[in-house]
Amino acid sequence: MTSVRAGTGPRNRPAAGTGPRNWPAAANGAVTSVAAISAALALAACGSAASTAGLATPQISSIAPSASQSATPSPTLTPTATPTPTPTASGPLAVAPGAGSLPQTNRRPRTSGPAFHALVTDLWLAVRADRPSDARPAFFPVGAYKQVKAIYDPASDWRYRLWLDFTLDVRAAHALLRPDVKAARLIRVIVPSAEVVWVGPDACYNRVGYWHVAGPRVVYRQHGQVRSFGIASLISWRGVWYVVHFGGIVRPAVGMVDSPATGPGYPGPPGGC
Repeated sequence: MTSVRAGTGPRNRPAAGTGPRNWPAAANGAVTSVAAISAALALAACGSAASTAGLATPQISSIAPSASQSATPSPTLTPTATPTPTPTASGPLAVAPGAGSLPQTNRRPRTSGPAFHALVTDLWLAVRADRPSDARPAFFPVGAYKQVKAIYDPASDWRYRLWLDFTLDVRAAHALLRPDVKAARLIRVIVPSAEVVWVGPDACYNRVGYWHVAGPRVVYRQHGQVRSFGIASLISWRGVWYVVHFGGIVRPAVGMVDSPATGPGYPGPPGGC
């Protein structure tokens, strides 16, 4: 088995007492290569049906740390905690169908309402089932990415970098829930609302801007123990949040989990784009 080491960068910092901020997918305490992860998880996922177990009426929380780096072109909204609707047995929920083909707006995204609830539901379904495709509606749309990035062939960059990294990270998060994945129950998602910033055109090779927040926390309970992991980065399109980086931003080519912790952990740190 080939060992790999987590990459370095601004988001790779220790979370209090929990180890490295971003850690490669591991099994039985050993770091596992991409090939080994993919083979093992493919066997585990083979023949499985869509499952909605493990969603115990989670809460979507928005917290406001003392320091804010917002540069807001529209008024700041402070969402309140709201329950996520029970997902249907048919699988993932629609987040914002067709939005990627429409132009961007500067509407600030909310952490309440059907679109964000669908994002949380789909991401959790994907992690529990080891099926990244379940979270496709929650992932930043390729049509929107083509409008955002002033780079050569943004569609290819989306497919072979962003989406590929995301699929590896979903599998790494699934491995974190082993060996008793079915015992994991989502509690809430914490979004640091005061750290939401507008990333404008010309920053980060952008043609158009979007809202960005780093380090929301996915909080779950497993065998009576509250645990959590991070979402490296959410960005917006037309007033809706999407995952764009899950396990890490600066990274090796391996699945990663962002700051796994006992307890709810700490959102952030702010920064990135």
